[in-house]
Order: sequence, then C-alpha cells, then structure tokens
Amino acid sequence: MLNPKIEKAFNEQIQKEFNSSFLYLAMAAWAEEQNLPGFGHWLRLQADEERLHAMKFFDFILDRGGHVQLLGMDAQPESWDSLEAAFEAVLAHEQMISRSINDLYKLALEEGDYPAQVLLQWFITEQVEEEKSAEEVLINVRRAGDSQAALYMLDQTLGQRVAGGTEGEETA
Repeated sequence: MLNPKIEKAFNEQIQKEFNSSFLYLAMAAWAEEQNLPGFGHWLRLQADEERLHAMKFFDFILDRGGHVQLLGMDAQPESWDSLEAAFEAVLAHEQMISRSINDLYKLALEEGDYPAQVLLQWFITEQVEEEKSAEEVLINVRRAGDSQAALYMLDQTLGQRVAGGTEGEETA
C-alpha cells in the first residue's frame, strides 16, 4: 500500500508534469507562429516527454494500490517577448521541476519508501538531462543573437530532434 504522504505528493507531481506538457505545447504553438518550425518541433517533443513523465507517476501510484487524483491545470502563457525569453522560461521551469523532484526524494527518504526512492532516482537523472538540454538550446539562441542565418540553422537542427534519441541528438 502506498504511503498517503507519498500518494498526495505524487498526485501533485502529476499535475506539475501535465502543466509542463501544456507549457511546452503553448511554447510550440508560439514558436510555430513565429515561423520557427524546428523550435516548435523540439518543444512538441518536450511536451510529449513531460506527459510520459506524468504517466510514470500515474502508473506508480496505481501499481502501489494508491488513488490517482488528477488536479486542475494552470492556464499557460500564449506568447513570449523573444526566443531567448522563451528558453529562459524553459530552463527556469526545468529547474523548478528539479527542485520538486528533489523534495519528493527527501520525502521518500523520510518516509522510508524504497520503491518511491528508486523511481525518483530515475527522475533525478532525467532532470539533470532536462536542464542540460534546455541550457544548451538557450546558449545557442544567445549565440545566434540577431543573426537570421544562425537562427535558421539552429531551427533546422532542432527540427531534427527525434523522440527517444540520445540527448546530443535531441538538442544539437
């Protein structure tokens, strides 16, 4: 049986992961409206990945005999001042999710929930990759600056990201 404190915290994390997915979908729509289909593609795949993360928590709760509670979704922004601002938001969001995962791990340690610790170790590793990926895109956006040619090349590169590929392949 799943510890009630872990169940509550994991249900809250499901909400955060689905909100992440919706945030990245909103960003994908905005990028594509800016005629940046490669950025849109990268963000769509990111949205898909966040949905899968939510489902890992969803399945874990059910596998442990717990009750899944789908909490409300937050409204997402519809635009960003610049591509740099959008990817600063991506990085800040991933850092917030990392803090949340770390807090969950601390709770699992305090509650002596070893299966939750194992799941959360996967997420801790994943968040290192997520932050690195977001930071790499942000650095490249900053490098491109006002160069339309550099931005075009970066957009083309990000458009080649494949779901389930290695991090280097995903982020360029």
